[in-house]
Amino acid sequence: MFTGIIETLGVVTDLRKEQNNLHITIKSAITPELKIDQSVAHNGVCLTVVNINNDEYTVTAIQETLAKTSLETLNINDLVNLERAMKLGDRLDGHIVQGHIDQTAICTNIEEANGSWLFTFKYNATLNNITIEKGSITVNGTSLTVVNSQNDSFSVAIIPYTYNNTNFKALKKDSLVNLEFDVLGKYVAKLVSLNATDN
Repeated sequence: MFTGIIETLGVVTDLRKEQNNLHITIKSAITPELKIDQSVAHNGVCLTVVNINNDEYTVTAIQETLAKTSLETLNINDLVNLERAMKLGDRLDGHIVQGHIDQTAICTNIEEANGSWLFTFKYNATLNNITIEKGSITVNGTSLTVVNSQNDSFSVAIIPYTYNNTNFKALKKDSLVNLEFDVLGKYVAKLVSLNATDN
């Protein structure tokens, strides 16, 4: 379980394909505090630490994960948003995040807005994921509030602190990002779908 509050940025130092798996090595300030088998969210994707070497650690993404996320587009030196699993009893400063990506989205517009930035994303609406105005959304692991909710797109406002301390500063138009929709919204959408089928 995560909160969507990014702890730090990591830097990709190595990418190694082994059959259908991708081994991703990250250099990070939190590496000395990690343990083998620990769960860490990488751009919102929950992955298990499998190796630690000084200030670098390695995680492995399987084919199903690669197919549903943007991890396969990573390059050496890319910045990755990192968050360790929350501790029981901690404040939930973001929202309930599972680390299970629902789908990807494309950044369609970046607009400066009086000291902040407005990022707009478009996603495949046929997968039945929804956003609501002022609802929660996780973009690359970052807990954000939806503005301008549409059937297949939405925007988020990024304040300078978030911009400077996440990989939003590296996003460009056409960048691929990971989305995790609000878990409560997913249950509601499922119930509505089931009721419509029954009727």
